Order: sequence, then structure tokens, then C-alpha cells
Amino acid sequence: MNKPPLTIRMHERDNVAIVANDGGLDVGTVLSDGLVLVDRVPQGHKVALVDISDGAPVLRYGIPIGHALKTIPAGSWVHERLLQMPAARGLEGLPISTVKALALPPLQGYTFEGFRNADGSVGTRNILAITQTVQCVAGVTDFAVKRIKAELLPRYPNVDDVVSLEHGYGCGVAIDAPDAVVPIRTLRNISLNPNFGGEVMVVSLGCEKLQPERLLPPGSFAIADERKPEGSALDVVCLQDDAHVGFMSMVDSIVRQADTHLQRLNQRRRETVPASELVVGVQCGGSDAFSGVTANPAVGFCTDLLVRVGASVMFSETTEVRDGIDQLTSRATTPEVARRMIEEMAWYDSYLQRGSADRSANTTPGNKKGGLSNIVEKAMGSIVKSGSAPISHVLAPGEKLKHKGLTYAATPASDFICGTLQLAAGMNLHVFTTGRGTPYGLAAVPVIKVATRSDLARRWHDLMDINAGTITDGTATIEDVGWQLFHLMLDVASGRKKTWAEQWKLHNALVLFNPAPVT
Repeated sequence: MNKPPLTIRMHERDNVAIVANDGGLDVGTVLSDGLVLVDRVPQGHKVALVDISDGAPVLRYGIPIGHALKTIPAGSWVHERLLQMPAARGLEGLPISTVKALALPPLQGYTFEGFRNADGSVGTRNILAITQTVQCVAGVTDFAVKRIKAELLPRYPNVDDVVSLEHGYGCGVAIDAPDAVVPIRTLRNISLNPNFGGEVMVVSLGCEKLQPERLLPPGSFAIADERKPEGSALDVVCLQDDAHVGFMSMVDSIVRQADTHLQRLNQRRRETVPASELVVGVQCGGSDAFSGVTANPAVGFCTDLLVRVGASVMFSETTEVRDGIDQLTSRATTPEVARRMIEEMAWYDSYLQRGSADRSANTTPGNKKGGLSNIVEKAMGSIVKSGSAPISHVLAPGEKLKHKGLTYAATPASDFICGTLQLAAGMNLHVFTTGRGTPYGLAAVPVIKVATRSDLARRWHDLMDINAGTITDGTATIEDVGWQLFHLMLDVASGRKKTWAEQWKLHNALVLFNPAPVT
């Protein structure tokens, strides 16, 4: 049986609404208010609720997402070809720390079972990570990791996995350029992620520009731990060492050193820790018009819950929040936090200009097919993942998070680069929303994927962990899905449940953000 026509209007000022019905609505469909569609409107796309004159603003989320390039009659399909995108909001004269959020009561009594590290951080998984200084060693390391998993890992039941931190950096780059600090500190901080238990192992070629001592200088990796010999040096397997005679000699060295680390990791046990030890990164990819209606608002509600339990939450994706900069600076806890956000936005504006691009380059064909006309509309739906809590800190790309609460971690919007940078910040759990669908995953942390639509959740039933489409179906509220996500986080963090990406062992490559020149 066909469902009655359903449209969603986000704000009382809006002169457009999106079509919620699977498959869209046909010409001649009569909406609940009597409006008759003069075009076929696909699911997720906008319909004009009134006549919109040439040059008039098209309003969604209560803001202009564009201006009509010609008169748009009521009942018409409103898409990107009919809109002129607004100019980017300037970075001067912004509201600074003007929003004083309601003080929500702390949430107490929530815990998970995690692996406490010697430095005080907590892992949600117990993983041996093998850091690589340069792409040249990736094939050898991958070969060795396959052997480690087959021959050694079964002996160590308390170790969840062995991963190689493969990347495309390390040589053929301007290693002393000012911006080279970004990929170097990113890889350094990923190596120290809480899910790796303080066990730092490095595979080096020997002749690369990024030498092990530069990647992990003395003091950067020394974590007091009674399991390790006092004064332990950085554990490096260098493939060009004279001791290695043949390929298998290199592999044997990696396997032998890995066994030492696995023995120590296997001694670790989960213990009950407060939910405040969660370090959560939130992100979206394959976004559609429902992202800002269902999944992202539910994540935003959950973000507020996490802040209330004292956890750390990061939201990112610079080009996807750039058009809401006034919303962000107004929520900053201090003028200094607002200033840091503005600095990161200005730096990224300049970075894009050097490549003769701007923020509009962000929106993908899939975003548009899913109903998002431009980056302004996408930004309004993306920013709600941050919830309503005050923004208390700002991280530059590759920096390590050292604070609780809500943090803006400045990253590109690229799924893989954003995830990599959030890993470097110390994320131990990841939440990823999608409307078009993606099998995205990370080997280092569990990734909980939230579908924006029930149709996607049905078709990708063994890839999506939560269906936020129940919000538009009318069977759940934003708050319901937010709480569902919160409880699932605790179960996943405790190892009681695995995400679909973990079950299928789906993970994407690490992609370091390198704004410095390649030589």
C-alpha cells in the first residue's frame, strides 16, 4: 500500500520542504496542505511551498541556502541548477561566546569495560599496531602482518588484532617545510592511540627522509609501564640493516619483534571504567538531505549525552561547517576558543585558494543526487552532529586531544583524512553517518555507522549499525535514536558487541593530510 505524501520542513521560515517518501512523489501529487506538485520530486529533494520569485532567497533550516536563478512556481522541484549559492560568510564581526547553553545535569553511573593504559588513557580495543616510517616498507610489513595473524595471534587470546599503519608519506617530500609538521605529528600521535596499549613498534627502510628518531623522538613514546624493561628504547626494524640477508630475514625480524609486544599486550584485561573515558569522533560521509533531519540530529543529541557524562567528543570537517562559523563562534566557551576556530577556518580558506578551489568543491555528485543542492545546505545538516553543548577546545590537524568536553578538531572533510586525524587526536570510538551509503571502516577503532534512511538500512542491513530513518518513519524520535546510539557505544566500547565493519573486517587506508610540497 502506498504511503500518503510526506514532506519535511525544518523551520517555520522555510519556503521549501524535502520529500520523505521512498521513490519520491509524482507530478500531480496532492500534499496534505493541498499543494499540487507540478514536477516529479525525488526522495530527499526540495519542493517549493510557495512561489519563489527570481533572485529571492530559498530558505531551508531558516537560512538562505541559495537565491532563485528564475521564478520557481509553488509545487516545483527545487534543485541545484535553479540556485545561486550564497557567498561564504566573512570571518570578521562574528558573534563571540554569545550563546550560553542551558546547564544540563551531569549523567552519572554509566560505565564501559575498557583497557586502561599506563598514561591514564583507555582503549576500547587491544591492538598491536606496527608503525611505518615510509611507504616503501608497506609490502614487507603487510606480508609480515599476515604471518603474525596466522602464526602468533591465535596464541594471544586477549589481543584483538594486529594492524599495519600504512601511509603514503615518508620520502619524496619537503620534510623540512613548515606544513610538514602536520603529517609527521599525525603519524606520531596515531602510533600512540589508546587502542594500541603503549606498545610502539616501527618498521623503517633506512634511507627515508622521515627517520624513526624524527617520527618518535625520545620522550614522545616513553610511557611508564611495569611490563617493559626500564629505559626501553624505540623498537625499530630497519630493512636496510646489514644483518638482513634476503626478504625472509626482514620478515622474520618483524615477526620476532611483534611477538615481544604481543606477549605484553596479552597481559592486559578489560576493567570497568567511567563513560567519561570515551573519546568519540563524529563524522558524516555520503551525505544526503536526510543527514540533517535524522542521523546527524540524533548524533548531536548523543553528543550532548557524552558531554554530560564527562566524555570527549570531536566534530570536524572544516568545509562542512565553514558556512556555520557564526553558530560555532557563538557557542565558544571563551573568546580565545572562538579566535582559534576563526584561525583554522582562515588557514583552510587560504589552503583552498592556493589550489584555485573554494568550499563549493566539497559537494559530491552523490550529495546532489541525495537532495543537497550545495555546500551551504550540506553544512547546515552537518553541523548539527555537534549538538548544543559549548565548544571548549580547538585542535589543529594532527594534534593530540588533551581535554574533555566538545572539541572542534580542524580536518578536511575527506572521510579518510578526517578519520585519520581523529585517530591521531586519540579517538577510541568513531560514529559515522551516511545517507547514500558507504562501507567505510577503520582498523584501529570500532566505527558505528548510522543510516539516515530506512530504505538504506534495509538494503544495507549488514553494514549499517543503526537506522535513524525511524525518525522520518514516525516510529522513533531524535531522542530515542540518540539514546540508542549512546547505549550501543557503551556495548561496542566494552567489546560486548562488534560493529558490522568489525565483523566483516572492513577498513579504509590511513590518509595523512600533507599540505607541504612533494619533491
